[in-house]
Formats: sequence, structure tokens, C-alpha cells
Amino acid sequence: MTPPAARHRRALRSAVVGLTVLLAHAATPGPSPADPPPRAPERVHEVKPGDTLSAIAQKYGVSVAAIVAANRLAGDEVVLRIGRRLTIPPPAPAAANARPPARDAPRRSPPRPPTSLVLAVPDFGDLQPLFAWPVDGAISSKFGRRRSGWHRGVDIKADHGAPVLAAAPGLVIASGVERRYGRVVKIEHAHGFVTVYAHNDHNLVEVGEYVSTGQTIAVIGRTGRATAYHLHFEIRHGGLTYNPLYLLPLPPRVVLIDDSEMVEHEEPDE
Repeated sequence: MTPPAARHRRALRSAVVGLTVLLAHAATPGPSPADPPPRAPERVHEVKPGDTLSAIAQKYGVSVAAIVAANRLAGDEVVLRIGRRLTIPPPAPAAANARPPARDAPRRSPPRPPTSLVLAVPDFGDLQPLFAWPVDGAISSKFGRRRSGWHRGVDIKADHGAPVLAAAPGLVIASGVERRYGRVVKIEHAHGFVTVYAHNDHNLVEVGEYVSTGQTIAVIGRTGRATAYHLHFEIRHGGLTYNPLYLLPLPPRVVLIDDSEMVEHEEPDE
């Protein structure tokens, strides 16, 4: 065999071998996409004394908005009744292309409420008086965290001069003027409960006077740190301040909460 013929045969054999390897590689099946993970089953949480939506959401690793949507609640300020069964939706899957948090980014802990402010649902049992609404109107500012501090009660919209009513029978322990509250009335009730009625145009009761539920004790105003006519209402017990919406009867107007945040007397963070 002549040298040119041998070289031609070797080149042809190399080409055949290379083509065989390429065909074998192309025929090898690639990795198939993984099947989507099965959907996590929904869970049920039974409301216990002291439960809040935020605490329940943190426990199960979901958002408050997810719980509100799953149970068709009126909003994140709805009153949780002990024994109610809440559907807990599965946690949202993490985004595949989500960026990991920067290691050197400073972590900001959530603001803590003042030690005298109680955010959880209280359970006083038979000790709690039967509180009534002190004025008829919609909530204009809610209890709890605000832009620059903590709101210790609820603000209820009302017309100038409308009557302010005692929420329960008790003894008037304060009726005067304070820098933050303006004209204010404070009533002590059975078992150490105290209610506060602030920003009044004028007070109609004096210290030492005993009042009954529904008795007119003041009229609506905007004295003190207030920019609109309304009643600022608080419920205290044992030196602590509680969310009045957890202790008042639940009327339909609770769902009319206005998020305009008409805040006049926030407490600074502690």
C-alpha cells in the first residue's frame, strides 16, 4: 500500500470513530426536570388565650395576610375568639432566583412595645366588667404600633358636642386637664379596671362621683394633642393598657376601621 493510501485510510477511520462518539453522546438522555413537589397540606390552629394573628403567623411561618385571606377575616385587627379554628395555609415557596441576604447587612429587630402595653388578647374571665361602647362612631385610629410610637387606645370618630358615655359603672378618679389628653375623665371599675376618656370639649362629672353604664360624663371635643373631633378611649388593668377592641362588644362598625392614622398622642418607643 502506498503511503498516500495508508494516510487516507487512517484519516477515514478517525472520522468514523469521532462520528460514532458524537452519535452516542447525542443519544444519551439528559437529566429530566424534577417533578414539582407535592403541595403541603393545610393546617388548623385552634385559638387559645393570648393568641394574636401575628404570633400565629410566626409560629407556622406564614404571613398574617395569608391567614386573613385563608379564613376570609375582616382584617388583621379582627377579634380572635378563643376556640375558633383557623385554617393555616402552606408557606409560600421561596423564589428560585431570590438573592441571599447580604451577610454584612445590619439586622433590625422589630420594635418592642412599652412594657405597660399589652398586644395579646386578654382573658380576664368573670373579672371583666361588661363594657359598653362610650360613643357611637367608626374607629379612626387603632391600638398599637404607629409611625413614631405606640397608640395606647382607640380613637372613635364623633361629632363635636356628642355625648361621651361611661363604659361601665364605677367611681370617677380623675376629671381635669392633662397636656396630652386635654380634658379627660378616668373611671375606676370593679376588680381594678380603669377606663380613660380624652380630648373632651368639657367634662360633666367630678372626682368622687359614682356613675352608671351609659351615663353622660363628657362631650366630644378636640382638646389636648388632637386635630379632629373624636374620643380617645383606653382600658387599663393592673398598670397595663389593653386593646379596647378585645374587651368591648363586637359591633358591625369594627370592620369600618379607617387607616388614615389620625394619631395625636403617640408614646415614644422604649
